[in-house]
Amino acid sequence: MTEQPQTQGGQSVLPPQPGNDTSPQPPAASQPANAARMHTRISGMRSGLIAGAVGLSVVMIFVIQNTHTVTVSFLGAHLNVSLGVAMLLAAIAGALLMAAAGTARITQLRRIIRRDRRRTPTG
Repeated sequence: MTEQPQTQGGQSVLPPQPGNDTSPQPPAASQPANAARMHTRISGMRSGLIAGAVGLSVVMIFVIQNTHTVTVSFLGAHLNVSLGVAMLLAAIAGALLMAAAGTARITQLRRIIRRDRRRTPTG
């Protein structure tokens, strides 16, 4: 029969090992048992791919369910496209505009940093 370990304060307490050296000892833990797992680049990439797949699935369902044809007019051009595709294109255009604004701001900050580095004496 196997004896179940007793618990004290949420941690299991095992009975003491016999005094002889014939019984195998558990391997020494290099980290505490409750230490969090390390975040690696591969685990971050895996999480990003999973989130991307879920997001793509949601977008695909949206486009498939919104197939009503609408007329889109832009700068004199008139297109007949499905509602889902028109909204997807509008979202992509908005994302590109935000990326352009972010890129411009980052470029501006980098120029300021470079200019300040040249002005301050090193050493």
